[in-house]
Amino acid sequence: MPAGHEFLRVMLVDDSAVIRSITRRWLTAEPDLEVVASCANGLHAVRKIKMVQPDVVVLDIEMPEMDGLTALPELLKLMPDVKVIMSSTLTQRNAGISFKALSLGAADYIAKPESISGANGASDFSRLLVEKVRALGLARREKVADLSPTPSARRPGTTQKSGTLSKAKMLEAVRPGPAPDVSLRPASRVVPQIIAIGSSTGGPQALLAVVSGLDCKKSPPIVITQHMPKTFTAILADHLTKGTDFACAEGETGQVLERGHVYVAPGDYHMEIVADGKERKLKLTQEPAENYCRPSVDPMFRTIAALYGPAVLAVMLTGMGHDGLEGAGAVCDAGGTLIAQDKETSVVWGMPGAVAQAGLCSKILPLKKISSEMNHFMQGQR
Repeated sequence: MPAGHEFLRVMLVDDSAVIRSITRRWLTAEPDLEVVASCANGLHAVRKIKMVQPDVVVLDIEMPEMDGLTALPELLKLMPDVKVIMSSTLTQRNAGISFKALSLGAADYIAKPESISGANGASDFSRLLVEKVRALGLARREKVADLSPTPSARRPGTTQKSGTLSKAKMLEAVRPGPAPDVSLRPASRVVPQIIAIGSSTGGPQALLAVVSGLDCKKSPPIVITQHMPKTFTAILADHLTKGTDFACAEGETGQVLERGHVYVAPGDYHMEIVADGKERKLKLTQEPAENYCRPSVDPMFRTIAALYGPAVLAVMLTGMGHDGLEGAGAVCDAGGTLIAQDKETSVVWGMPGAVAQAGLCSKILPLKKISSEMNHFMQGQR
């Protein structure tokens, strides 16, 4: 840990003592993370949160006395800036509940593997859990620091953990805000023939905000890669259908892209766009994960860049990591246009921050202004 830096504080809430023990071990093995409370249900968490002041809460859905969905608004009422990660087994019901939780203020979700103590799936789950906790914890710390007129004093009773964490790793998920020397590229003069959107942490709500503001009658096909597991992506498509004027569905191999339609990459599949004569069709693959992600934004961006060139309008929304950076470079090299969400409105400014700092964007905008800017591009306005 860098000298003088307080570790990130985590509260675990799960009715399984085994899961609490294993996840505690994973998290405390990291030199910058500390589990400050371990609760068997939501009621215990509500009683403890003010006392332990966590940065991040990992909250199970199904628990006795008070379940996760009931506890969530109570926790946010007591500590509005805390970041909550919903945790659940991968079922249709729990996926639906997780989406409900996101609308109520949860920052993210994580799907438990079938066996958290087994080798299969556990290593990926532990890596993803640590990444999400760190990214959201750092994002919360940054926003708290931005709002504080003076550096905050260390909380009574807190200590620093031993160990060293590289600066690169600490800042991997949350990059600095746009500096004065961040450059913007000229936008394409070509009216877009396809819109491609990449997103991750905080993405479902950001996607709804953007797509609901678009003019469906003037919109070209929209393809979306949101980092999500199976089951969740179908619910995301349904969520967008109900909240927008678009017909939204998970993509399928061989589908012809149509104007006014939205295609969401299914969980565990990369989604590419290929040419079939004059038609443009979807192709799903299970090629190896890129940037630890499947679906990944990069294959989608690369293939649309190759097919559409300057007629691409790409958008990078909130998300941790840097997936999509390489594909965004291909979009720009082909003459396309890229818009990124700004740091202030991103849950985590990893993915949009990466493309912004690489000088690939034509616009860096608050979430509420992105759809209106996209409408201008669709109307040929610059």
